[in-house]
Amino acid sequence: MKIIKFEDIIAWQKSQDFAVEIYSSFKESKDWDFRNQICRATVSISNNIAEGFDRSSNADFKRFLYMSLASCSEVKSMLILAKRLEYLNEKTSKTLILQSEEISKIINGFIKSLK
Repeated sequence: MKIIKFEDIIAWQKSQDFAVEIYSSFKESKDWDFRNQICRATVSISNNIAEGFDRSSNADFKRFLYMSLASCSEVKSMLILAKRLEYLNEKTSKTLILQSEEISKIINGFIKSLK
């Protein structure tokens, strides 16, 4: 399948769904700073994919994919901390961490395909 627009990119689609899950999971959090940071980092995953897609070269696109990957790692780190702080239960934590790992794998595969 040829990618015509960034909305066709599976990593973008999954990271958008992931952002919805993160927002939902932390919407009741009283730790505003934590909630704000994890939500911003999660949104950054799909935004960097979208922004990079419309750049002028594959090299630029890869750079934005790496930023997206870094944001995904930031979210995973915060999810681990959220579990330790008991902001999330075991099941939710595990589910969200698995989603972050899946998105990272997809982005890594995409980066390799552009080399």
